[in-house]
Amino acid sequence: MIISPARVPAIRRLAGTLYGYAFLTDLVLLYPVYVLLFSDTGLSVGQISSLFVLWSATGIVLEVPSGAWADAVSRRLLLVLAPLLPAAGFACWVLAPSYPAFAVGFLLWGAGGALRSGALEALVFTELDRLGASDRYARVMGRARTAEVLGAAGSGALAGPVLAVGGYPGVGAASVLACLLAAAVATLFPEHRPARLAESPTGSGPAAAERRGQPDGDDDLGWLATLRAGLAEARADRAVRAALLLVPAVTAIWGGLDEYAGLLARDTGVADAAVPLLLLLLWAGMTAGGLLAPAGERLTTRGYAGLLVLAASALAAGALVGRPAGFLLLAVAFAAFQLATVLADVRLQARITGPSRATVTSVAGVATDLTIIAFYGGYAVVAGAAGNAVAFALAALPYLAVAGRLVCSRPSRARPAAGKSVVTG
Repeated sequence: MIISPARVPAIRRLAGTLYGYAFLTDLVLLYPVYVLLFSDTGLSVGQISSLFVLWSATGIVLEVPSGAWADAVSRRLLLVLAPLLPAAGFACWVLAPSYPAFAVGFLLWGAGGALRSGALEALVFTELDRLGASDRYARVMGRARTAEVLGAAGSGALAGPVLAVGGYPGVGAASVLACLLAAAVATLFPEHRPARLAESPTGSGPAAAERRGQPDGDDDLGWLATLRAGLAEARADRAVRAALLLVPAVTAIWGGLDEYAGLLARDTGVADAAVPLLLLLLWAGMTAGGLLAPAGERLTTRGYAGLLVLAASALAAGALVGRPAGFLLLAVAFAAFQLATVLADVRLQARITGPSRATVTSVAGVATDLTIIAFYGGYAVVAGAAGNAVAFALAALPYLAVAGRLVCSRPSRARPAAGKSVVTG
């Protein structure tokens, strides 16, 4: 697609704001050590898992309503508010460390994540579509995921020294500051409501929706109508539904495992101060996975299934090594999972055609949260009985099932269909 040179600065501003926001959102020094904080406060693995369930349940309750709110009112507004809620939660954690304070923090964190989820992807896709650059979505979002990982890696590099000097209060103060900076950056996002995008040159934007007789923009829809439109598209369009279900199938389990990686690292025998360094390997893998997104768009469906098999195999092997060196294999697994997650999101965004993009994306977020809640419960049972390494290894099995399903869903005699990209197939 040829893009007018006059629009290139606008694309760069959008991308720069997105990368800064993504980086600061995950530059939270509590990330690599909060599970240690919970453990040091006296919480069991089961209690920690219950906090994660509360976290995900908050997302389930608020995800779709917040997506509809973003579609009906302002996606940028929700992106500004999103980091402020976890900032308050992190302050609770370090000022009054206890199970109730941790629960309140996760409620606020879950609410902030719900505000951001769906709204961010929808804003970026809509703005790129307006500029005639929707084909750059995979590249931009892949780099945004990389910026998130770099923020998390930065937190891993800084958490140890800050923890040694200022303890958990110092780590918490730095985390609150990062959230406040993220909210400030969010005010720089451009936002053009879809009703003003009728001139969109692509076939997937609001202009195309108007030609199909759909509402021509979110400004014409109230909150409830927007919610209904998004749910109707997710339910009625088979292609959208299939792409939507792939998101939780790929994202949920490895996203849940990320929360327990600190415990797995501690089980290898390293000191607590070295735990963030092992987690840096995982974040390096995720960085590589995000950067590979443009190349990953060329994967066929079977190639995508092979990517999941690679990730599952490296996950199980790395966890069962029981030594710090096993985190090298885990880094490979997380790289593959990150790439698979970005491609699943690209596939979903490419198939949404109605005006309620954030709402449909939020439905995928709800499905992901429901799956994560089931995973947290299962992890607590397995880890309590057999340890973290076995729990990590068994978590690889569902990915093998998803890969098999993807392969079997493609008719072997239809050569052209089997060669389709995972995004367009």
